[in-house]
Amino acid sequence: MSARLLRYLGVRLLLIVPTAWILVTVVFFLMRVVGDPITAALGGRLPPDQLAQRKHDAGLDRPILSQYWDYISGLARGDFGRSQDNRAVSDIITTYGAATLELVFWSLLVAFAIGVPLGRYAATHRDTAADAGLRLFAILAYAAPVFFVGLLLKLLFSVKLGWLPVSGRAGTNVELALQHVSPKTNILFVDAILYGDMGYLGDVLKHTVLPAFSLGLLTAGVFLRLVRINLIQTLRSDYVDAARARGLSARVVTRRHAFRNALIPIVTVMGMYIATMLGGAVLTERTFEWKGLGYQLTELLTARDFIAVQGIVAFIALVVAVMSFVIDVIIALIDPRVRF
Repeated sequence: MSARLLRYLGVRLLLIVPTAWILVTVVFFLMRVVGDPITAALGGRLPPDQLAQRKHDAGLDRPILSQYWDYISGLARGDFGRSQDNRAVSDIITTYGAATLELVFWSLLVAFAIGVPLGRYAATHRDTAADAGLRLFAILAYAAPVFFVGLLLKLLFSVKLGWLPVSGRAGTNVELALQHVSPKTNILFVDAILYGDMGYLGDVLKHTVLPAFSLGLLTAGVFLRLVRINLIQTLRSDYVDAARARGLSARVVTRRHAFRNALIPIVTVMGMYIATMLGGAVLTERTFEWKGLGYQLTELLTARDFIAVQGIVAFIALVVAVMSFVIDVIIALIDPRVRF
């Protein structure tokens, strides 16, 4: 790597610290705006003396800055707090985060598989009926609520046609069998491969289809529009005209010279849309009873377990900060101009 690239990456790496600090600070004070989490969760269910003792044990009767310092120092040690039933939030994240990671991974594949080729087709058939239809599809895919899309897909492919399962990450017998796989990753696709049963793998993939499409369509519309707009602009570039002047066919010019540059903006916004997907995963997991981190978040919100909610939201904020750095690294490797 060049010294300029290393310097750029070093600066971006250092920026993770203030970015993460700002995000978790905002999470802390927003959660305090809703009130005392112990009172919100247990108020009216415990006598005042027991409620006061719970607040004292949790340190919530201390000054707000002291609570904030305990919160930040705990995060630095990897301590995201404890839930009402005394589970470590870090254990909840470890157990259920893999399911959300699996869902986001498949959803990104769906978004790429749909959005990128359709965007390329729309750009090379500009101002045709197909282009207009694809642009309308992109708008609808982005605007439609993810839970509504999920319900429609369930109604069509599960209830009406009976092709795919209604909910869950796998069949009950498959989930029970995969509990004993070693080493266990909690990513059922990987666990099924480690188990060595192709029937189990097929069952896991069938359960993945509808949740992945529900969440992936949200981002596919964005990718479609980005590829279309940037490919159209790239095809007007001087170096593309020079390639045409050398006698290269339109297909070769698009594939070799224009398409790669048109993908750079997608990588640029990918970090932001991973954050969007994490937000959409909450609704998708609830719709399909996909028991990941988003599903657990809704359960904790229902129980008014705001300390655990605070820990999970802080973890998601840290993931977004790290993903932004990873995207910056990828962009720097693809496009040397960002190093200057």
